[in-house]
Amino acid sequence: MKEMSTVEMQIEARARKYPNVALTNLHEFIDERFLYESFKVLNKKSASGVDQQTWKDYNEGKENRIPELLQMFKNGTYRAPNIRRVYIPKGDGKLRPLGLPTIEDKLMGTAVTRVLTPVYEQIFYTTSYGFRPGKSQHQALETVSREVSVGGMRYIIDADMQNYFGSINHQCLRNFLDQRIKDGVIRRMIDKWLKAGVMDKGQIEYPEDGTPQGSSISPLISNVYLHYVLDEWFIKQIQPLLKGRSFITRFADDFLLGFTHKEDAQRMMEVLPKRLNKYGLTLHPDKTRLIELDANVGTNKHEKKTFDFLGFTHYISKSKKGKRILKRKTSSKKQSAALKRMGTWIKENRHQSSIVVLIKELNAKLRGHYGYYGITFNGRSIGSFYDQTRRKLYKWLNRRGGKEVWTWEKITKLTNEWIPLEKPRIYKRYGLSKP
Repeated sequence: MKEMSTVEMQIEARARKYPNVALTNLHEFIDERFLYESFKVLNKKSASGVDQQTWKDYNEGKENRIPELLQMFKNGTYRAPNIRRVYIPKGDGKLRPLGLPTIEDKLMGTAVTRVLTPVYEQIFYTTSYGFRPGKSQHQALETVSREVSVGGMRYIIDADMQNYFGSINHQCLRNFLDQRIKDGVIRRMIDKWLKAGVMDKGQIEYPEDGTPQGSSISPLISNVYLHYVLDEWFIKQIQPLLKGRSFITRFADDFLLGFTHKEDAQRMMEVLPKRLNKYGLTLHPDKTRLIELDANVGTNKHEKKTFDFLGFTHYISKSKKGKRILKRKTSSKKQSAALKRMGTWIKENRHQSSIVVLIKELNAKLRGHYGYYGITFNGRSIGSFYDQTRRKLYKWLNRRGGKEVWTWEKITKLTNEWIPLEKPRIYKRYGLSKP
């Protein structure tokens, strides 16, 4: 977890002192030093925006540009540049739009986000895990495991929102921001970002709703919006009315609701779409489901008793002690996409002069995969990922050219003895303490 700066701690103290007051004068915390600190945390390899400037380009002139940027921010003359839109594969054959701000705009967005984060961390619920300091996907997964296995939440609503980032209603967002932030300089800056044009394939459009994925401020805005639309509503208004126990776990716009009573879950399936529609959000009708996890529940034997969340397929099974608990494996979609990327990488890099360098880089990729997917109950999936990666290495080394022939026996010697291929291991082990 990144340590908070002195400025961020001061903002946190102010937010804690005035929990029910909309804060002003927060822009005063943004000075040249704060901007220089924010510039240092930017990704040096990030893609350029519409101005085609890289981090290196901006770095060369930052002594003049950062003071100018600060002055424009303070006096309101800063103009948010258009955002360059690109499309990246989602893994299911579809493309996800991604916004690429300029380096300077990313710097300004990072600074404003650093100022606002300590304010909102005082009100965000512990059930929200996405894009928050000290929060992670693995924590969200562990919470779901505990709530289902120990808490008895066998009725799960697996919700899928359509185009969430593009559907955020600007006026509703402004109303939500009014509750905690009334700093005119910062609010004016956020409005400029919301109104910024998007350059898509050479054409500029000005969306009336939404915030582009990829902008520095977007993760915070998305959390603020769903905090009021979903989290607070469910915890304060819905849970007190339910017959049984329940939980919500959210990572950005991906969330699960769990219940001990079927009638509570069914009622929630009725009211949830109405609540989201009120704020311009829509549930995907084919991907939002109510799942009864216990295999003995329900009359349809062919009904799926699993749900996907954060890259894993979750299902009920027996523990070594015979208790019914929630287990998980890498979702087939994520496994296939990761193997496809791995095969493509090996194919494109097989001509490296040194096999040692090739496997060293391949091992780094394997460690990254195991670091996320290597969790309790998922040993078989990461074991399969290792085996299939080795087969892809065997395939493409034999298409490397030259006279050398790589037999399977030789590949086994290479990956087990000569230059060992990183073997799978469990990095995260989850206990099942009471929720």
